[in-house]
Amino acid sequence: MDRETVVTHPDATTLIRPNPQSSPPSGRIRRLAHALRQHKVIYLLLLPGMLYFLAFHYLPLAGVSIAFMDYSPFLGLSGSTWSGLDNFAKLFDDPEFVGTVRNTLIISFLQIAFAFPAPILLALLLNSLLSERVKRMVQAVVYLPHFLSWVIVIAVWQQVLGGAGALADLFQRLGLDGVNVMANAETFKILLTSQVIWKDVGWGTIIFFAAIASIPTQLYESAAVDGAGSLRRTWHITLPGILPVIVLLLILRLGNVLSVGFEQILLQQPSVGGEAAQVLDTFVYFRGVLGGDWGIGAAAGLLKGAIGTLLIVAANRIARRTGSEGLF
Repeated sequence: MDRETVVTHPDATTLIRPNPQSSPPSGRIRRLAHALRQHKVIYLLLLPGMLYFLAFHYLPLAGVSIAFMDYSPFLGLSGSTWSGLDNFAKLFDDPEFVGTVRNTLIISFLQIAFAFPAPILLALLLNSLLSERVKRMVQAVVYLPHFLSWVIVIAVWQQVLGGAGALADLFQRLGLDGVNVMANAETFKILLTSQVIWKDVGWGTIIFFAAIASIPTQLYESAAVDGAGSLRRTWHITLPGILPVIVLLLILRLGNVLSVGFEQILLQQPSVGGEAAQVLDTFVYFRGVLGGDWGIGAAAGLLKGAIGTLLIVAANRIARRTGSEGLF
């Protein structure tokens, strides 16, 4: 019932209030329409983003069915035959896929261990600087590589560390054999991590600077009065203050643990070979798109997405059990 109803009894008069949870669908629709009219500008601003995710993230989910098909682009989804889990069985029996997963996990571990904490350390370092002019200058320098494409970044590194680069020329002038770091398969994974740090460390500090700025300055003043030094203030005030942001970004990073930079690796793979530079993204590209084995490529992509989802859920649950807010 929508209105309050008074029930009269010989002994008492009872006022029955409507239950908002039992309102009819028409009432909820009216409230939704009222909210849309009242906040129409906000919903209009949200509309482009919602259409983007709908067109490029949710509608393409129909292609997941290719992983369970003997798919042919000439027959389409309706004409291709179902193969069940055959594509996954072929995937796990493929020696190239096993090596691909190993390379992906090693590169991802290196990036989480070194590239993820690099913006945190840089933000803490810059925050400790007393000179605002020096701080702004360093920020401008380290932010710049983020706006360069991977083509330009790799070209710059090639000019410095390549076979005809500045380092090799220096070694030749000293009478030593030339060094081509860009073509060394043994150090390729370390090279990838170094490139990621160089390109994105400055951009990542923006988030941590914002987190540090939200910490009340009274905490630092009280700690300084009590005799705490800069290192102790950083350990007991700054790090706990930005810990929720660190946990949030780490959870999101674990969701992309099997995504280690498609364009970056694809551009450098010819110089070091597929054995050292084949990862899941390039495997899907070469096997599925170029090789025409769409079922295998879709199965590898679906497996990658499923593992990422499980890692996000598990990391979020662990974070909440340890007292952090988590992602959801």
